[in-house]
Amino acid sequence: MQKYSKKILSLSESATIAVASLARKLQAEGKDVLSFSAGEPDFDTPKIIKEEAIRALNCGFTKYTSVAGIPDLLQAISNKLKRDNNLDYDAKEIIVSNGAKQSLFNTFQAIIDEGDEVIIPSPYWVTYPELVIYSGGKPVFVETSEEYEFKARGIDFEKAITNRTKAIVLTSPSNPTGMVYTKEELRVIADIAIKHDLWVISDEMYEKLLYDGEFISIGSLDNEILKRTITINGLSKSVAMTGWRMGYAACKDATLIKLMDNLQSQCTSNINSITQKASIVAINGGADTDIEYMREAFKERRDMACRLIDEIPGLSVVKPNGAFYLFLNIQKVNGYNGDSMKFCKALLEQVGVALVPGSAFGMDGFVRMSFACSLEQLKEGFTRINKFIRDNNTKPQA
Repeated sequence: MQKYSKKILSLSESATIAVASLARKLQAEGKDVLSFSAGEPDFDTPKIIKEEAIRALNCGFTKYTSVAGIPDLLQAISNKLKRDNNLDYDAKEIIVSNGAKQSLFNTFQAIIDEGDEVIIPSPYWVTYPELVIYSGGKPVFVETSEEYEFKARGIDFEKAITNRTKAIVLTSPSNPTGMVYTKEELRVIADIAIKHDLWVISDEMYEKLLYDGEFISIGSLDNEILKRTITINGLSKSVAMTGWRMGYAACKDATLIKLMDNLQSQCTSNINSITQKASIVAINGGADTDIEYMREAFKERRDMACRLIDEIPGLSVVKPNGAFYLFLNIQKVNGYNGDSMKFCKALLEQVGVALVPGSAFGMDGFVRMSFACSLEQLKEGFTRINKFIRDNNTKPQA
């Protein structure tokens, strides 16, 4: 008898969580470690949101709710999507889940049959392929390049499509690169999805953290692509609510949303009732001033980090348009031949800096660095990285 299921054995631990956990362990042991690995804002949840949570708690709003979310929250999300993104979703076409991860899990479980293929541009967020595989599907990776700012082109998608292709995963702004698709680039992808009758799973978690250009939801382009789009979003990143676990999926196919509701009803049921009440304040704009403050702070950090990178020999980066990550090119660093895991291990051991290897995101030769930290931490981090790279560059080539 096989002790564990094949499905569960196919899952790997999240590389970003693994690195962050290792950094915390070393810090607890008294090691001087600066961790730039976690995708979590360093700001506190805005006061107005916390106050609403306290109010809900004091009012006894602590019971079960409907699986998809309370009506006021679903309507607030519907209004937000129309107001901010020009997306027309009714409340019945939305389901709230325990973070965007569960929204994605529900989505893949609801649309994928054994052997279905899902196209994922690389580099990608580490969770996408794992969820596709767990759902019985096959991730098909479309490689991107620095030359095109790590964005997949129409020709790349066309080459990857087969008669088993079910969906395209789109992330803008991107984790790990911070790149943002333009309206023209989205139009090309939308036309391909319409032509081949594919789902587009549009992860828009970082939409509020934009520093250059304009954020466009692919579903807003026209009704044809809207009815093929599953929009994923939440409050973890933009409103510093990572631990509150609030994500949502929206789709014009109300039957699909009901199927997700059925699935969620059998595993987690509704998300935390208090989180739901507090989320309404955030979605209705009550924390917009806080969001803008955080966005400006992240922009300042990004700009400073890019200036510091320019001063380090062998290190380079394509300046991100959004999110709070730097996808650093390490291919010219002496002694590592672009081996991102080897580089990260040595960096942590020698100077106490924790980054995430690009291999975890499907692209070796790069490492991901979060700038969701103070300017002082960034400066110290780059001072250590500079020393590490300069020391390596003075060593003879192997």
